[in-house]
Amino acid sequence: MRISPTGNSLGAVCLLLALAACNPGIAEVKRLRASCQAGDAAACNEYGQKLLTGSHVLKDDSTAGLEFLRACDGNVAEGCARLAVLYQRGRGVKKDSAKAIPLFEKACQGGAMDGCARLGLLYRDGSGIEKNVPRASQLFEQSCAGGNELGCAHLGSVYVDGDSATRDLPRAAELFKKSCDGKVPAGCVGLGRQHAAGQVVQQSDSIASALFKGACEAREAAGCYHLAEQTVSGRGVPSDFFEASQLYRRACEGRHALACYKLADLYEKGAGVWRDPEHAAALIRRSCEYGYTEACTPARSS
Repeated sequence: MRISPTGNSLGAVCLLLALAACNPGIAEVKRLRASCQAGDAAACNEYGQKLLTGSHVLKDDSTAGLEFLRACDGNVAEGCARLAVLYQRGRGVKKDSAKAIPLFEKACQGGAMDGCARLGLLYRDGSGIEKNVPRASQLFEQSCAGGNELGCAHLGSVYVDGDSATRDLPRAAELFKKSCDGKVPAGCVGLGRQHAAGQVVQQSDSIASALFKGACEAREAAGCYHLAEQTVSGRGVPSDFFEASQLYRRACEGRHALACYKLADLYEKGAGVWRDPEHAAALIRRSCEYGYTEACTPARSS
């Protein structure tokens, strides 16, 4: 049976269409798309971000990548950084970490501080590029000075470790808090570690655990790992080996090498999980692959 629309329903549809046309967010998307098509590289960058987040437009990672490429080709540094992140994550494009490196370099040279911070991470970890901790520290300093809170979070770690700068725990705490307040999970992990150890800030396992939990929920692997450590020992949270195993697993899936190793230990002992030596061995091999050298010894990796 065919139902004919009533006058009221037609009026409602027309009203909805009119409201959509007048919505400032939708109008802005249309303006950006038109400007991008007319050759405005900065507009392509902003339009790509709208597509990536689904802000007043259907999410479309693939098209977002194309728009970031247009922006980058038009020397919009932020577009290069955003495209590099897509290549790192395989989001909307085929995963290719090697392509990300020159894009981050171009972004950083063009003044995109997020590009500098992320390039610093590659130098720090030796990921696809020769490891160079002093260079990483310089990039973190540069990006933090330029207002990038991801850079500030990792600069805080430089001041804690003292690898390429004078150890300065008060400065580290300041940087961690600034970046954590700015919703950067890595900063919350750093601040949580200081609360757990009572370094400069108040010693508090409950505060540390809350910070780790927030970072873990934001998909920061280190946050899951440190919360798992707290959960094993019952510091700030109830001791629970099953819950710890789930947290180690999340961190391991995020390529946290030590988390894979600790999860393997639980499987070897049958603590919180069914004992499974074969799965433990596979996790140890993965830990080695991710860079934890102790897992690479013949006794552990066999």
